[in-house]
Amino acid sequence: MNTNFDVIVIGGGVVGSAAARELSRYNLRVAVLEKELDVCNGVSGHNTGLLHSGILNEGNTLRMECCLEGNAEFDQVARELDVPFKRCGKLIVGFGEEERARLETLYQRGIESGIPGLQMIDAARVQELEPNAHADFALYVPSAGILDPFLYTIALAENAVMNGARYYFNQEVTGIERADGLYRITTVHGVFTARWVVNCAGLYAFRIAEMLGFPGYQPKRVKGQYAILDKKTGKYLGMPLYPAPNEYGACDVHVTPTVDGNVLVGPTIEQIGDGIDYSVTQDMLQVLVRQGGKMFDYAKRDYYIRNYAGVFPTILDPRTGKDLDYTIETKPEAPNAVNTVGLNSPGLTCALPIARRIVKKIQETEPLIPKETFRPTRKGIVRFAEQTKETQDALIRSNPDYGEIFCRCECVTRAEIKEAVHNILGVETVSGIKYRTRATMGRCQGGYCETRITAAIQEELGRKKEEVLLNQIGAYMFTGDVK
Repeated sequence: MNTNFDVIVIGGGVVGSAAARELSRYNLRVAVLEKELDVCNGVSGHNTGLLHSGILNEGNTLRMECCLEGNAEFDQVARELDVPFKRCGKLIVGFGEEERARLETLYQRGIESGIPGLQMIDAARVQELEPNAHADFALYVPSAGILDPFLYTIALAENAVMNGARYYFNQEVTGIERADGLYRITTVHGVFTARWVVNCAGLYAFRIAEMLGFPGYQPKRVKGQYAILDKKTGKYLGMPLYPAPNEYGACDVHVTPTVDGNVLVGPTIEQIGDGIDYSVTQDMLQVLVRQGGKMFDYAKRDYYIRNYAGVFPTILDPRTGKDLDYTIETKPEAPNAVNTVGLNSPGLTCALPIARRIVKKIQETEPLIPKETFRPTRKGIVRFAEQTKETQDALIRSNPDYGEIFCRCECVTRAEIKEAVHNILGVETVSGIKYRTRATMGRCQGGYCETRITAAIQEELGRKKEEVLLNQIGAYMFTGDVK
């Protein structure tokens, strides 16, 4: 195994994968070290899946600059990478005069920041745009959109690999040393060397920063819990509904449709110190019901099919004690290292703009030669359920595996499962197949198809049943004989 590279990116989330894709535009040997068994298993996979407009960000910050840039380009990015995306807009709704004043302040800030198309609208217009929303008035933000965070991160990673980058999973970094002009990066399973190191480690970026010689960053953990609603609710909501900012300037629980037809309720906002906690609780479920139901009638327990939690990778600014703005930095004391910290929301929207700025940091030290063979496009797995009857018939004629349904809820076929199993990244977990096909994401949450996916991994990759993992080391699907 070759472990010597020009650039090693630490972290395979959306920013790390965007960085790998942008670096693969040049004649560089690029590798990504990811501590999990797949991309998008951390911050990038535990969020709302929103293409942000920037309306909730302060102006004159790198965060706002990257958000506006990422939002404006995303129609083209979605086409290039073949990822589902809807520029549906969103409503920030309000009740009473106090919330009206906050929304008007937000509106003025958005206008000054150059966010396009903003409108303050009354209750009648809210009903025209979103008949099932409740509000006395709202701020309409037409540039916002929704996307699949899993497929977007996967697409960035796959496109990077298509252009020569290498991904190494289950490679948690335990130490970094520099000698003779090279970085020696030790992981739990090996040693890698590189001329450049890029820190995109998300929740653990502060630790990698310390290893690279950028000390002093302190994490501030904020957890948010979400509930996922059945697809039955999707037809009643066309765009995200956010509440007006509270007295601290933050938006509490919101309601967001997904590109696949579900609805998300959340996140809650919980301060959790400096640890990482993905647990979900009954108390917070009640908060989601109460706050989500204020804006949207269908945010009811009857429709909940699953819940999850996310943690924001917020960093405290050592100079001010406040939340740190996006930070992309180099310094002479840590040569050939690009450090990124504080890349919390809207990191999904900002991933490629951040990646381009990472590349520019490297170019400030050495020229990079563009790769003539770089291909910016990638095709995803064809979704049988979304095709016309004529196309479905043609697919079955061309490949009989399209005629066998593996996941009844999402109508995912054996052909799609097999294509996902043989993905270019080499991921072979049940969750990896889930995120590439939506199998197990329906009403029964895998009750019908999970064992079939496990069997497909065994059959296609020659694995024993005891070797098949759900999503991480130790999470075995089976530990012995089953009927």
